[in-house]
Amino acid sequence: MDPRRRKATRSASKVGAAAPEVLAHAVKGPRAELSEPSAAPRAARPPTQKCGPAGAAGARRKESAVGSPERRQVRARGARARKASPAADEVEGQRVPAAKQEPPAAPRPPLPRTRSRREGGERSSREPRAASEPAEGLGLGLGLGPLPPASSFRQERPAPGAWKPRAVLEKLRLRRQEISEAAEVVNRVVDCLSRRLQSDESEFRGVSLLRTGSYYEHVKISAPNEFDIMFKLEVPRIQLEEYCKTGAYYFVKFKRNPKGNPLSQFLEDEKLSASKMLSKFRKIIKEEIKNIQATDIIMEKKKRGSPAITLLIRKPKEISVDIILALESKSSWPASTQEGLPISHWLGTKVKTNLRRQPFYLVPKHAKEGNYFQEETWRLSFSHIEKDLLKSHGQSKTCCESDGVKCCRKDCLKLMKYLLEQLKTKFGNRKELDKFCSYHVKTAFFHVCTQDPQDSHWQAKDLELCFDNCVTYFLHCLKKEQLKHYFIPEFNLFSRDQIDKISKEFLLQQIEYERNNGFPVFHEF
Repeated sequence: MDPRRRKATRSASKVGAAAPEVLAHAVKGPRAELSEPSAAPRAARPPTQKCGPAGAAGARRKESAVGSPERRQVRARGARARKASPAADEVEGQRVPAAKQEPPAAPRPPLPRTRSRREGGERSSREPRAASEPAEGLGLGLGLGPLPPASSFRQERPAPGAWKPRAVLEKLRLRRQEISEAAEVVNRVVDCLSRRLQSDESEFRGVSLLRTGSYYEHVKISAPNEFDIMFKLEVPRIQLEEYCKTGAYYFVKFKRNPKGNPLSQFLEDEKLSASKMLSKFRKIIKEEIKNIQATDIIMEKKKRGSPAITLLIRKPKEISVDIILALESKSSWPASTQEGLPISHWLGTKVKTNLRRQPFYLVPKHAKEGNYFQEETWRLSFSHIEKDLLKSHGQSKTCCESDGVKCCRKDCLKLMKYLLEQLKTKFGNRKELDKFCSYHVKTAFFHVCTQDPQDSHWQAKDLELCFDNCVTYFLHCLKKEQLKHYFIPEFNLFSRDQIDKISKEFLLQQIEYERNNGFPVFHEF
C-alpha cells in the first residue's frame, strides 16, 4: 500500500476514535427498500470482557507495526526525508507535523477527503444501515459516572438527511376544529364528574381540577384523542414514610386525625390506603358516567399498578380520558427531591425557588415488589411543574412568544414522542415496548434542556441537529440503563426492576436502525 494512503488511514482512525460513540447518521439521495433490523435476543448477552475486540485489534496493529520489516524500511526512508523537509501536511483537515508523517514514495493524485458519517456517503444513499449493537465499552452498569452532556455530541451543522422534520411536524399538528370538538366533549364529562365528587355526600368533597398532560402542555401530537385530568384533594398535616429508600414511593399518615375526617374510613394501620381510596373513587365515577347524557362512554378495565381510571368516550368521537386522584400537600418537598429539578443554569435560580414553593402531589401508584405490587403506597407527582417548564421553556422570557424568537425545544419533544409512538404501533405484538411510555421521553428531554440551557442551542433552523442530540442522549440512557427521574435523582427509571435489559436493548436497536436510515417509521402508519 502507498505509505501516504496508509498514513492517512491511520490518522483517520485516530480522529474517528476520539469522536463520541453515538453519532447522527443522515441518509442522502433516494432511499432503497429498507431491510428490517434484527430483533433483540431472547436471552441476556454475555458480560463484557475486560479485553474486548477493540483491545485485541489494537494489540495486533501494534505487533504488526513493530514486527514488519517493510514498515521499518518505510519509517527509515521517512526519517531521512524528514531531515530534508520539515514542513507539515494536512490530513483529514487536521495539521499533523511532518516529523510524524511518512512521505510518499512517488507522486500520486491526492487522496479524496474522507467524509464523516454525519455528512453521509455513497453507501448511505444506496442501502440502509443496520442497527448497530450496543457499545460494550460503555457498559450497562450504573456506577460508570454521569452521562456525557448532549452538547458533546453537537456538530457544526445538522446532517442533511433524506427525511424532513418540518414535514413530519406538519402532519402531527392539531387542527383547530378537532381541538374545539374534542375539548367540548371532554369538558362536559369532566364537569359532570366534578359536581358528583364535590357533593356533600361524597368522601372526596373539596376536590378541584388540575389539567395536566400533553394536551395542556401543548405537545400533543397527531390528534386530540387523549386527555389527562387530575382531581386534587388537599390533605393538611400529613407525614410521609419513605418506602424501601426509593425516594419516589411513600406511605401516608396523618399527624393528627380530627373527628369527622371523611378520609378516616380509608385508614389501614394508621396509613392512608391507596388501594381503598382508589377503589372508592373508581366506584363513584363508574356510577356517574351512566348519568351523562348524549355521550357513549365506558370505563376500561383496571390496569394493574396504574393510578389512572381510564374512560373511553366512543361517540361522537373516540377519546381516551385518564382520571387521576391526587393528594395535595403544601409542605416542603421531600428530601429525595433536594438535588432534583436542575434548572438553575437553564431557567434560573429564582424560577427554581418559586417552583419549589408550589405544592407537590401524591398519586395512588403502587410500588413494585418483584412480580407483585405494594398497594398501599403513593408516588410523588410533579406534573404541574412539568407543565410550567414546558410553558416557560426558554432562557429568554419572550422565547416562542408571538413577538419573540422561536426555538425548537417543543418540536424536538414532539418528534421524540412520535418516534416512540410509531415504534409501539409497528411492534404492537411485541411485549418489549410495553413498559416504555412518553414520560421516559419527556424526562430525557428535560435532561437535555438542562445540559444545553442556552436558547442559541435550540435555534429553529437547527431542528434536525437538536432532535438528533435528543435521540443520542436517549440512546445513551438505554445503553447505560440509567435515566434519572428529573425531580428525584436517586430514582432510576431505567433500572432493571423497572424495565428489563432485553426490552431496553430491543428499543435501542430499533431507534438506531431508524436513525441510520432516515426514520422511515415516521411515514409508515
